[in-house]
Amino acid sequence: MQTSAPQKPRRALFALVIFAGSFLLFLIQPLVARLALPQLGGAPNVWNSAMLVFQLLLLGGYAYAHLLSRWPLRRQGIVHIALLLLAALVLPISLADIAPPAAGWEVLWVPALLALTVGPVFLLVAAQASLIQRWFAAAPGAGNPYPLYAASNLGSFTGLLAYPLWLEPRLSLSAQSELWSLGYGVLILLSMLAVAQRWKTAEATAEPVQPRAERPATRIVLVWLALAAVPSGLMLSTTTLLTTDIMAMPLLWVIPLGLYLLSFSVAFSDAGHWTRILTRMAPVLLLAAGCFAMVSGGQANPAIALAMVGLLFVLAVALHGRLYALRPDPSQLTYFYLIVAAGGALGGAFTALLAPVLFDWIYEHAILLLAAAALMPQTLVIERVRAFLSDRTAGKALVIALVVLATLLSWLLHRATEAGDGETILALIAAMVLIGVALVGVRPAFVTVAALLMLGHGGLSTLALSAQGERSRTYFGVYSVVETEGGRFRQLNHGTTNHGRQWLDPERRRDPTSYYGDSAGIGIALNGAAPDAAIGIVGLGAGTLACYRKPTQRWTLFEIDPQILSYSRDGSFTFLSDCAPDARMVIGDARLELAKEPAGRFDLLAIDAFSSDSIPLHLMTEEAFATYGRALDRDGLLLVHISNRFIDLAPMVSALAEAQGWQGRLRFDDEDLAEGLTPSVWIALARDEQALARLEGDKDFAWEPLPRPALRAWTDNNASILPLIRW
Repeated sequence: MQTSAPQKPRRALFALVIFAGSFLLFLIQPLVARLALPQLGGAPNVWNSAMLVFQLLLLGGYAYAHLLSRWPLRRQGIVHIALLLLAALVLPISLADIAPPAAGWEVLWVPALLALTVGPVFLLVAAQASLIQRWFAAAPGAGNPYPLYAASNLGSFTGLLAYPLWLEPRLSLSAQSELWSLGYGVLILLSMLAVAQRWKTAEATAEPVQPRAERPATRIVLVWLALAAVPSGLMLSTTTLLTTDIMAMPLLWVIPLGLYLLSFSVAFSDAGHWTRILTRMAPVLLLAAGCFAMVSGGQANPAIALAMVGLLFVLAVALHGRLYALRPDPSQLTYFYLIVAAGGALGGAFTALLAPVLFDWIYEHAILLLAAAALMPQTLVIERVRAFLSDRTAGKALVIALVVLATLLSWLLHRATEAGDGETILALIAAMVLIGVALVGVRPAFVTVAALLMLGHGGLSTLALSAQGERSRTYFGVYSVVETEGGRFRQLNHGTTNHGRQWLDPERRRDPTSYYGDSAGIGIALNGAAPDAAIGIVGLGAGTLACYRKPTQRWTLFEIDPQILSYSRDGSFTFLSDCAPDARMVIGDARLELAKEPAGRFDLLAIDAFSSDSIPLHLMTEEAFATYGRALDRDGLLLVHISNRFIDLAPMVSALAEAQGWQGRLRFDDEDLAEGLTPSVWIALARDEQALARLEGDKDFAWEPLPRPALRAWTDNNASILPLIRW
């Protein structure tokens, strides 16, 4: 009784230290990535690059903890506390000052920037979870240390939610950094208390108290590695699907990561009730939701995106549950977590580094889903099926027959998908899901059916587009050039969004299309521009706006991705070569490049930069609008394109205009549109009403007053998208 009673406060203390460290660890991740966004064009891949750095630093932290655990506990505590104090010298956090990246090298430059910014502090805090668990387990009678990992992931989950929901909307980035530094000081004090709890234990022996068990077999270690890598990669590929079509922003970063971390808390539980339930559901959900994984553009549907997020959580619980079931003796705890961290880094490297180079589309998501199908526990949903499958002759014959039937249904599903026959598609998917469920327990057959389902439901069409060479992928997104409406138009798609189209009829190929018609806000403004005006366009797209150029006008076009410019230079789109072949092209982030332009250079500046349907946040802040104002002539016009499926940007642009002292008008062009045009929303801003009055001279095109401004204009230091989402 005397030895067991004190254990409760000790466990609580160690759980608190682990919770606090993980809370800070995952609070700093979106903070640092948010700091980096203005330098990186708001690209959706910024978070994947950041996550790769964090996973590598986490691996380094776990390696440090594993090596440190070989020393006596007293020495471990002294060294760790000393290094925590030393790392505090780099606080508060600020972005490292390094040269900007050369075009095409962003995928390596971003990790380098983030590692230099936060590396030492992150590595040491990352070591806390496994190191503190090891200290807890060192005392006789301490009990199973692995459930403390649930406290770690609960802290991580809480930190992730706290950032977009509480910290980001209320505090500037500098204040966030200072608050985090204060929390780091509290963590050092808590770590000192944990060392004090084990001081006598460390003094009693020069070696770790518990004898070390034999290291697990190589096969088991490889299984650990795979079970950690697949959920990690899935978390990043799911994040890419979300941020491509909405916005690169902390809220959408943390949803997949938060659920990924929460899956550890569920899986690393002694009770394991939810793990068993979700593991049994996982094969069914993988078939039902995973069938959308290879549909080009299908993930833009909010319901499908939500299903993908739910699928990530269920699969992560199933895989991490199997990982927990294979955990080693506590004496091998730090080695186990080192392998888990290595698997996480491996999955991150595959998704963030290799996939963008190897694939011209987000094929990594489908590959990782199939890997999950191969690794997850094959728990039968219908136990009676086991009797049939266990029979050597009848079972094999049944499996072969079901796989052949699934192959036939997959081909029929492909045909129905091409024809857009919704009812047939649903019926065939349901039939294939049932076949897959029947084959749970026969792992190769189950994986085969899952792959056939993906291929039939859009996968073959997606692969065909890649085989034809009509798709490309860069750090800034996935692009495809396709012919639409029976070969009448050639269209540039960025992710799931139309970024411009051109008539293939030679007589009409200079005609404006999509969001850029004569009746759109930008069309009205460019048609009314003076013959000798200086025009600046941010975002090239297909180059449609170039054909508004008048012979004596001076045009400058800004584009962050050289791949977009190549479409205008290789003849895919001819707007630029037909109408403005001598226009000045500037490759790079428009905000940084505009800051280099002479003051008052442009009479009209149009902001039309999107990544799929995602708006680069750093182009919509007070600092960005101040840059635009500097680049504009005193009487100049600023046109901002705000068409968006998910976010109402008009109140924010109104707030930004108010902050700059500008007047504004809104043009919603959605009535009596000519063929080839799509609805659009543009806002025109100017320093005085006279410039706007010129736009309203043609009463055929009605402009509206700007809506009520948002409560707070975005700044580089403070921006939250929550009030603007079209819920």
